[in-house]
Amino acid sequence: MSSFKARDARALGDWYAQWLDVPAKHPYGAFFRREGIPAGGYQVWAPFAADTDYFAPSQAPFMFNLMVDDLEGCLARVAQGGAQVMEQREKGDYGDFGWFIDPEGNKVELWQPPVALPPDVLSPGAGDDGPGEGP
Repeated sequence: MSSFKARDARALGDWYAQWLDVPAKHPYGAFFRREGIPAGGYQVWAPFAADTDYFAPSQAPFMFNLMVDDLEGCLARVAQGGAQVMEQREKGDYGDFGWFIDPEGNKVELWQPPVALPPDVLSPGAGDDGPGEGP
C-alpha cells in the first residue's frame, strides 16, 4: 500500500483515472487487483539514499512506479493530459521504463515488465541489484 499527501486529492485522482485508467475512488484511492498486473510484473520496495537525484526534477522525497502494458502509449496519454514527459527511456532485462511529472509535481516511473523475468527475480539473492540506479 502506498499513501501520500496531495494538494487536491480529488483532482489528482481524477487526473490519474482519466489519463492512466487508475481506478481511483474518493476518498479511498485505487485498488489494483492481482489479475490486473501485467504478465511478468511484480512489486518492488526500494529505499534510496537521501542524496539521490533519481527522483529529480521532482522535489518530492518519493517517486511512484506504476506497471503498464504499453509504455509509449501511456506516456503519450499523460502528455495529452498535460504531464511533463521526460525524454529518457530505459530498456533492459527488467523491462522498459519511462518517466513523467504529474500535475502536482510528483515524478512517476512507468514500467512495462519484460516478457521473461530475469533469473535473479525468479531466485532472489542471485546477486543483481535490479533495474535503475538502485538504492
